[in-house]
Amino acid sequence: MKIWTLPAEEDWICDRLVDEWVADNPDITTLDRSKADILWLLSDWRWRSLPWDELVRKKVVTTVHHIVPEKFDSTERMLFEIRDRITDVYHVYNEHTYNFIRSNTMKPIKLIQYWANQNVYKSSGLSKLDIRRKHSLPENAFLIGSFQRDTEGCDLKSPKLEKGPDLLADAIKKYAARSEQPVEVVLGGWRRQYLMKRLDDMGICYHYFQRPPTKTLVELYESLDLYPVTARHEGGPQSLIECGLLNVPVVSRSVGIAEQVLPTSAINDDVTEAIPRVPNVETMKLPDGYKAYRNFFAGL
Repeated sequence: MKIWTLPAEEDWICDRLVDEWVADNPDITTLDRSKADILWLLSDWRWRSLPWDELVRKKVVTTVHHIVPEKFDSTERMLFEIRDRITDVYHVYNEHTYNFIRSNTMKPIKLIQYWANQNVYKSSGLSKLDIRRKHSLPENAFLIGSFQRDTEGCDLKSPKLEKGPDLLADAIKKYAARSEQPVEVVLGGWRRQYLMKRLDDMGICYHYFQRPPTKTLVELYESLDLYPVTARHEGGPQSLIECGLLNVPVVSRSVGIAEQVLPTSAINDDVTEAIPRVPNVETMKLPDGYKAYRNFFAGL
């Protein structure tokens, strides 16, 4: 059995997942698609980049990270139905996505959570104070972090509502109103214009690192007091895994893998009412995190 995995080719999380999978599982993977028995569409939105006749001939596993119901219009449904014809088995990361896919297909669906690469997101060894000084962050503030994109690319001002930047801004305002410490925000990722404008309007100071290298991102995580997850729809998010590996307290809406890695006390759609906890990702660490995937593919 040989598996070829479809990358995103956009320097995004899916590209890292493909690279890790291929590097750590050379016995069952191939970079030569013609030699593959299984095509794993890990970056599922790129399925049309592959020849139709090849998708029909080979066994296809389609990973669906998440679907935004509000954006699942007639065009998206048509594309889903076309892809469904060449998909043999779906793979999803959480029950929210499982339930949506199940309502739209009778094909088999396998739920396997992410793996967590503790070799990438490992402690810097620096103290929180040293990290804050290194990156010119306030030493005594309550730092809230958010490392994602939150603005639609069409105009760089409309909120990407599935990511919940409006809910995050509302939550930050509540934290700032009741905190005895000054509250400031550490931002990372692309397209943060919506949230930055909201923070400017509220007079809340933020520190923006547009595309920090992983080493810097690890340190920024370790500088935080809290990472709120306010998304409306998620596959992960990966931030829950990264916070778990780096011991960062989290509160989250009931979204994505939150129920898999957080106690119920840390999950509340009003994240200001939840009790911060560090996500438990022990069972997702490598190499054990690959076992369920290897067993799944072997069963095909």
